[in-house]
Amino acid sequence: MVFSSLLFLFRFLPAVLLVYYIVPRRLRNFVLLLFSLGFYAWGEPIYIILMLASILISYTSGILIDKFKQAEKMQEARITLIVACVASLSLLAFFKYAGFVVETVNSLTGVSISMLHIALPIGISFYTFQTLSYTIDVYRGEAAVQKNLISFGTYVTMFPQLIAGPIVQYKTIDAQLRTRRETTEQFAGGIHRFMIGLGKKVLIANNVGALWNTIQAFAYSEVPVLTAWIGLAAYTFQIYFDFSAYSDMAIGLGHMFGFRFLENFNYPYISKSITEFWRRWHISLSTWFREYVYIPMGGNRVNKWRHIRNILIVWLLTGIWHGASWNFLIWGVYYGVLLLAEKFIIGKYLKKVPALFQHIYCMFFVMLGWHLFVFDHMAQGIEFLKSLFGLYGQGLLNRETVYLLYNNAVLLILCILGCTRLPQNIGKWISVKLAEKEILLAVVRNMFYVGVFLLSVAWLVDATFNPFLYFRF
Repeated sequence: MVFSSLLFLFRFLPAVLLVYYIVPRRLRNFVLLLFSLGFYAWGEPIYIILMLASILISYTSGILIDKFKQAEKMQEARITLIVACVASLSLLAFFKYAGFVVETVNSLTGVSISMLHIALPIGISFYTFQTLSYTIDVYRGEAAVQKNLISFGTYVTMFPQLIAGPIVQYKTIDAQLRTRRETTEQFAGGIHRFMIGLGKKVLIANNVGALWNTIQAFAYSEVPVLTAWIGLAAYTFQIYFDFSAYSDMAIGLGHMFGFRFLENFNYPYISKSITEFWRRWHISLSTWFREYVYIPMGGNRVNKWRHIRNILIVWLLTGIWHGASWNFLIWGVYYGVLLLAEKFIIGKYLKKVPALFQHIYCMFFVMLGWHLFVFDHMAQGIEFLKSLFGLYGQGLLNRETVYLLYNNAVLLILCILGCTRLPQNIGKWISVKLAEKEILLAVVRNMFYVGVFLLSVAWLVDATFNPFLYFRF
């Protein structure tokens, strides 16, 4: 089940909201837990067992760690932490990477180990990182132990952010699990945020994704250079609007239930460097790796070579986290090398060139990064790379290029504008202009959100293309 589906919009969400607000406050976490398990079971019922195992491992480990710390038995607490982390990571490694390891061993050694053919549990990378952060923070003393299994299970399984993030650290919502107070204003803000995400997903991401799929289906040796770049730009827009839309809807849903999740995107495509881009893209993942991998290894408080090692390790793990394929590993190393280059070589020179050229530089390498990201098969990726740079001698454009531009010009312009703060600034300008006309402002604002919702529903009625790209991670 996905947020941008008629089933979710007209059946699941109304049902959970109705039950949630009818029951006494003390039962609301339990309602969220039950509906969240049902939400997950809709797609993969068998893997609820895996999720429950992960919950029990982290819940029990947190209690034991807290008990050992209170008894000043730090060695036992440390051993418990290690066992919990190894157990959680082992589950992730087996279900996500076992097939890749077997395939790699077979190709390198010539042996014929049988493939496991294990389906990847949806969202396992996200909820595993959440349970890990809880256990580590309890050990560090940065989070209070949660002794209520229902509340802890609600934290891990909460359907707004279960499938594709953002990665919510327990310490950021500990108090909310216990003492949140839902308000009409927060609920209304949640609806507005959800509608923005729904519109981004259905009206923009899905349509620009269809353009990418069209170009991706061409014979790459015959694709003109400009057509190839239009295709890569389409995927660049698709992955941003798709993933940021999911985060918008997750944050909006959180507001409806009284939770405040941290932001996950901050206009990454306006960045002027790769360093800035990764401060703005998938913020919850970058924060997780910084707090639980980079800083514990010493961060930048070590000598130069260890600092380089730390950055490369973090980005190697970031690539692997995204998927069990060589292209993700290379993608992670690619960004590690770029960040090192900016930090130690070109960063001081980059700041001296005009802002426009800084932005062009950043987006050029970001788009090449998405090229690495999208092609699971390296041979296919190399073929498309040749098309991007005209290595087949196929020319700059043809009639089909003009046709694609003509038919998708409005969509691409909307994508470009939607990546900037312009829509937000227009909204603020309208709010200021109508500040003294509260009724008119409310009418205009609600007409906008209702219009987005109706257009999205109309599109979904006949839609056959409605994926969420980050579900597979």
